Amino acid sequence: MGTRSTPTERQKRLGAEMRKMRLAAGVTTEYAAGLLNIDRTRLSNMESGIRPLSAEKIRTLACNYACTDISYIDELTAMAENRKRGWWEQYRGALPAGLLDVAELEWFSTRLRSLQTVHIPGLLQLSGYARAVFDSALPPLPKSEIELRVALRMQRQKVLEREDAVEYMAYVHECALRMQFGGRRNAREQLEHLCEMSERENIDLRVLPVEVGAFPGAGHAVLYAHGRVSQLDTVQLDSAHGGEFTHAEAQLTKYLAHMDWWHGKSLDQRASRDFILSLAHQL
Repeated sequence: MGTRSTPTERQKRLGAEMRKMRLAAGVTTEYAAGLLNIDRTRLSNMESGIRPLSAEKIRTLACNYACTDISYIDELTAMAENRKRGWWEQYRGALPAGLLDVAELEWFSTRLRSLQTVHIPGLLQLSGYARAVFDSALPPLPKSEIELRVALRMQRQKVLEREDAVEYMAYVHECALRMQFGGRRNAREQLEHLCEMSERENIDLRVLPVEVGAFPGAGHAVLYAHGRVSQLDTVQLDSAHGGEFTHAEAQLTKYLAHMDWWHGKSLDQRASRDFILSLAHQL
């Protein structure tokens, strides 16, 4: 199996988990490489996601690292064995890799939670709203790229509609609901769409009113993606230069605390839906 010049976040994550497992066992790179009969550079490339890892190698290393968490090992091997091209790969080379990494992260998650302070959650956006968001970028994006980004965003929403639909909890600040991306009509249609989507069994939408005052996580949007085992949870943060991904335990704990805080201060589902409808009727 050859090297990858630009591994995806998921590929890098698999390597990072194997490195974390090795360090926890106190095993050197040289010793681990010897277990696989390869040189240390090749092992380092595996741990960085540049070289792929096979399920057999993962199980060999996990055994010698004295890892006894069978569910965790099984999920790592599943990550290695699943090499099918995801639907997002059709955009590879046409859109920034970070956008595709978000789509892949969502697709393989079992549960999603998000905090939004300025925008409607991407998984709940209409195409007109999404187009207005992308059209406001500076420097301006080419029209062709805007349309590609809108198409990608619409396809990402498949995770909420497929047979094994992902459970999604979205916390949205009142300020985001009042932003009129694309004008009043566009904003009204978007708010009405939010209410319709919030009726689905797998979607829990809650509003944080401005009256609450200061709140944690005010600086950026947050996506918390739950893996099939908790060790594979991931946080994705939006920023002006692209998405950032983290899975450090301290960071996961911090953002889970943010989610819990928002949950305690937000309106419940029914009150949130009524609040959004009242805003829509004002437009």
